[in-house]
This record gives sequence, C-alpha cells and structure tokens, in this order.
Amino acid sequence: MLINSPTHSDSKSDLELIGMYKQTSDLKILGQLYSRYTHLVFGVCLKYLKNSDDSKDAVMQIFEKLIDSLLKHDVQNFKSWLHVTSRNHCLMELRKRKSHKIIASSDFSIVESMESPLSVHHNDEDLLNEDLLLMKKCMEKLSEEQKYCIKLFYLEERSYNEVSLESGYELKKVKSFIQNGKRNIKNCIEKNRE
Repeated sequence: MLINSPTHSDSKSDLELIGMYKQTSDLKILGQLYSRYTHLVFGVCLKYLKNSDDSKDAVMQIFEKLIDSLLKHDVQNFKSWLHVTSRNHCLMELRKRKSHKIIASSDFSIVESMESPLSVHHNDEDLLNEDLLLMKKCMEKLSEEQKYCIKLFYLEERSYNEVSLESGYELKKVKSFIQNGKRNIKNCIEKNRE
C-alpha cells in the first residue's frame, strides 16, 4: 500500500492538493492526497472482495485509475468521490469474476457439445460472425451519446455511476442512453435479418 513520508503539503486541504495535482500532474502530490484515505479504500475493498491480498491489489489499482480520472473530473469532495470510485471498482471486479465463471462453465458445455454427435457446424460460426458485423454496423447508427455510454457500460464493463462520472451525463440520462441504445441495436439487427 501507499505510504508517503510527511511533506509540506500535509497542511494543505484535499481541494488544494487536487488543484496542485491538476496543474502539475505530480504523482507525489496525488500520493500524498491518496495516502490520507488508503485505510478507507482498503476497508471498502475488503468489504466487497472479502480477501486481504485482493483488497491490497485493488488499493493500488484504484490509485492507478486516479492518475487519469482525477484530471478529468471536477471533484469537490474527494473522500466521498473516492469512496464511490472504490466501491465501483470492487463491484466491477466482482462482475468480472462472475463473468469469468460463466464463460468457464459455457466453455465446458461447448466442449461437451463438440464431443457429442450433434456437434456445432461451421455454419454457426459464420452466422456468429455475421451477427457481430451486423451489431457493429447497427451500433454505428446510434447517437453519439448512446454509442459512448454503451461502449463504456458493455465493452469496458463500467457501472452506471462510472459512465455518469466519465461522460458528464446525469445518471438518469446514462440509463436512458443505454436502454434506448440497446433497443435501437436490437431493432436494427432484427430489421437487417429480415
């Protein structure tokens, strides 16, 4: 975990350190700010990940995320913002773990089906490739807002809150863009299949 020696910036407020970091991109300043809250970040990670080593790794990964995201966002209450960022990071990690388990179990079923006499034909792979191309084509027809939010949510596996923070759109707008974009892609695919 991050531990910094005391410096002259100890007396500065969070907002002052954020301002200094945005001006200089000096990682020592960011480290100084982050070290004030690493114990809280670790606590949040431990609550969700239930494992000390995974939580320590997450503390470092969250710091690495802050290097860019703090430059992009206007943060007025660092402690609260960091808590949400930490929680979202852990939820995304749990979502990834869950999806890996699903993929692993589906890989096993594919192996089983390949061993059975009713194996998957090459035509199915061609259909899958056609569907992927069609989905890409349909995604290009979406509005920029829908396309951006869907990309962050589905392809980069961000939470609604993370999409909202990164895009600058209100949470309700983000959910609407994702829902409408998903519906538009589905309608476009069905229309093009006919």
